[in-house]
Amino acid sequence: QVQLQESGPGLVKPSQTLSLTCTVSGGSLTTIPYYWSWIRQPPGKGLEWMGAIAYSGSTYYSPSLESRASISRDTFKNQFTLQLKSVTPEDTAVYYCARLEEGYDLTSLDEYDTWGQGTQVTVSS
Repeated sequence: QVQLQESGPGLVKPSQTLSLTCTVSGGSLTTIPYYWSWIRQPPGKGLEWMGAIAYSGSTYYSPSLESRASISRDTFKNQFTLQLKSVTPEDTAVYYCARLEEGYDLTSLDEYDTWGQGTQVTVSS
């Protein structure tokens, strides 16, 4: 059974870069045909898809975050990482990593079959 676990700092200062890691156990990042996404939920708001990395290593981003977000992976450690540059308090959210089987739209959050528990990130000075 695949399990995902997010890790990273709980507090980041404005203008800094946020870096979060998702560790995958019970499965592989290169297994066809899965995509691995970062999704967040700001306080009082809905879930927002941020970006994904495919089993092939290809990456995809939300247009609203493409200029600031970067997703990479370490296949040896079976981890994928989100970096978000120039954060502001509006980036305060619970951040989730999740898995989607190929064939669904990356933004169809109901179709994700495996989620991490989420990690709270607060942007504040």
